[in-house]
Amino acid sequence: MDYIQLIDSLSEKLRQPLPGVAAQNKMASRVRAMPGTIPEDAKNSAVLSLLFPKNDQLNLLLIKRSEDGRPHSGQIAFPGGRYEEQDKDLLETALRETEEEVGIAPARVQVLGPLSTLYIPVSNSNVHPYVGYTAEPPVCVVNIEEVQYTLEVPVNDLFHPDRKTVRHITPSAFPDITIKAPAYDWDDDHLIWGATAMMIAELEEMLGLYS
Repeated sequence: MDYIQLIDSLSEKLRQPLPGVAAQNKMASRVRAMPGTIPEDAKNSAVLSLLFPKNDQLNLLLIKRSEDGRPHSGQIAFPGGRYEEQDKDLLETALRETEEEVGIAPARVQVLGPLSTLYIPVSNSNVHPYVGYTAEPPVCVVNIEEVQYTLEVPVNDLFHPDRKTVRHITPSAFPDITIKAPAYDWDDDHLIWGATAMMIAELEEMLGLYS
């Protein structure tokens, strides 16, 4: 199956019931335990999982967050951020934040649909992921206050079973805590874990490259 067929198939699947928590939990790890119910004061956020072709492969855009001492400091993530009052909806949040962080204009993104919402206790965030596609590799201009750099990751490589590992991780923002976490081991410098890995796990199941 080529990447055009993958995108068409994914777009159709995103209009159907999603795998949800069962898929997310395949890569689940949490610095703080999941509460029985999501707090009423949880802040809504949105991120963009952007796919694009490069070198005849389907790629996924990820970012390396700046080291700023906040809960997700220095981690590999999707571009995105908090909902603001001027946003008409959470999709607009995801697109606005993507433009602010990596310079990709919303008009360039074909939105395929949403993934399942994920609550993150450590930042009290209810994250709404969206999947987008651009027909050409994006030209990124990073906001250095929030992003160190971007990563272009071929999904066929990322989702290979050999990429999955379990590591003991001490988050830079929580130096007194070490957790055992399933992760995507992209290379020696880039370990994808936590909420981002959980959202990617749902995307992986929907793409079905190794199923």
